[in-house]
Amino acid sequence: MSRVDAAIQKTRDAGRGAFIGYLPVGFPDLETSIKAAITLAENGVDIIELGPPYSDPVMDGLVIQQATQAALANGFKMRDLFTAVREITAATDVPVVVMTYWNPVMQYGVDRYADDLLAAGGAGLITPDITPEAAADWIAASERTGLDRIFLAAPSSTDERLELVAKSSTGFVYTVSTMGITGERASLDQAARTLVARLRDHGVQNACVGIGISTADQIAGVIDYADGAIVGTALVRALGDGGLPALADVTRNLAAGTPSAVRSHEN
Repeated sequence: MSRVDAAIQKTRDAGRGAFIGYLPVGFPDLETSIKAAITLAENGVDIIELGPPYSDPVMDGLVIQQATQAALANGFKMRDLFTAVREITAATDVPVVVMTYWNPVMQYGVDRYADDLLAAGGAGLITPDITPEAAADWIAASERTGLDRIFLAAPSSTDERLELVAKSSTGFVYTVSTMGITGERASLDQAARTLVARLRDHGVQNACVGIGISTADQIAGVIDYADGAIVGTALVRALGDGGLPALADVTRNLAAGTPSAVRSHEN
């Protein structure tokens, strides 16, 4: 069982769902971003998701784009990611996964990236813009290192695609709540509930829903049928507007949404 599996199982054993919190590395600066990730862990996040800034963030909404562009303007380098992971994992047992576009991994070198992430204490990668059939090098590297490989499933995915994602993913499947980019939404699509049910049919044990989740009530609604809820924009906004104290407050408030009846996997 990987650290990500274990974290989700721990929440399941406690009768609640997992709270996964996203923040970009290097925003507003590297030192603060490290403290921010530790703040998440100290205030109820079960898995930390770090996003290294990228120049062409096709999946990111405006709030996250602005944060990552600020980090790039401040001089973020790839080595900063591994520094951040190392310092965060030295301060907390909460597993850290990296959500990264694929081009920076290719440029860095897939095996080198995997080795450096493992050495820093990272738990795996979420790869939003690469599909399993195009990720042979990464699958091999993750099997060699034991890092989790987390692929995305979308409401538009065919059954054949879901079967491939289910067989190729470890840790959890990142279940896209709705079509489009990240950001806060007033309500979540029924599509997310349907997609999780479809993933269950393909044998997925850990389905965590992301995109558009920004309130404790939305987390509670997601946890009613999924194993975890992923929040990004609301946390990034809090950090940008009010610094670490505001981030701590928002994180605690969001964590209040996780104690909910988790959907049974036994059918």
